[in-house]
Amino acid sequence: MTVPGKFFVALAAWALCAGSAGADSNPRSFPAAPGASLDNAGALVALAVKYEHAEGVARDFAKAADLYCRAARLGSADAQFALGWMYANGRGVSRDDGVAAQLFAMAAEQGHGHAREMVRYTRSSAAAPLPRCLLPEESAPETENPEQADATAYPKGPIFDLVQQLSPRYAVDPKLVMAIISVESGFNVRAISPKNAQGLMQLIPETAHRFRVKNAFDPAQNIQGGLAYLQWLLAFFKGNVPLVAAAYNAGERAVERYRGIPPYPETRDYVRKVTYLYKKSTHPFLSNLAETSSFVALPVTYRK
Repeated sequence: MTVPGKFFVALAAWALCAGSAGADSNPRSFPAAPGASLDNAGALVALAVKYEHAEGVARDFAKAADLYCRAARLGSADAQFALGWMYANGRGVSRDDGVAAQLFAMAAEQGHGHAREMVRYTRSSAAAPLPRCLLPEESAPETENPEQADATAYPKGPIFDLVQQLSPRYAVDPKLVMAIISVESGFNVRAISPKNAQGLMQLIPETAHRFRVKNAFDPAQNIQGGLAYLQWLLAFFKGNVPLVAAAYNAGERAVERYRGIPPYPETRDYVRKVTYLYKKSTHPFLSNLAETSSFVALPVTYRK
């Protein structure tokens, strides 16, 4: 990939003020280092910096890349940026500008300042491979018990009746809709989130506009907007319920970028809650409604 000279100037400038670096297409897997918790992104990044810059330990770029990758999986923007830097420079891994651009974009989406600078000079592509530690884990096929899947009982009333009435129009299982409403708003018609998501199905203004909802606090309009979005997500992710739930919470772009459920704690908790209430892992979908995502044929799970 040919990039302008400003790209290398920006890289050099960042090196002077931050001093982090890079990774391989598949970083090696090392035993947990002493003092590093595998679920503490900050500790993993701090240890990676030591291995990268030989601070009290022998320099080991490959181990630094592995540690950055583990922290990136946990959602650390600093780790995503540092791993991208290592790919851009071929430190401990094979140089790959496409992977570097993907990682810079991930960090930039979380507000990382240096990453935002880098994305000005690189082009991210969803087709670029990601390090293995950032890909979804494979899981054994689920055996579903229809009686268990239908076991959740929701209170009868106007909301329940609306969902039963409207869901068939969008070919969405009412039980999935009730699970989403339960987790999103707890059946509070006037619910408003800190991000200004509104109503029963917590539609943000952009989503409400996208699906022609004029009053997000009107139960029927809100449910119709949420149903339209669920119908679209089911088509886009080929009926994969955990991915649909993740996208409903974090957005389809985030799910595509991470090739699965993003590492955000809020999103993982959200998916856990929805899939506890709605135990079917797949759902019928309309194949002609949306151009499907390119990666959802992979087995998908998430780390608890």
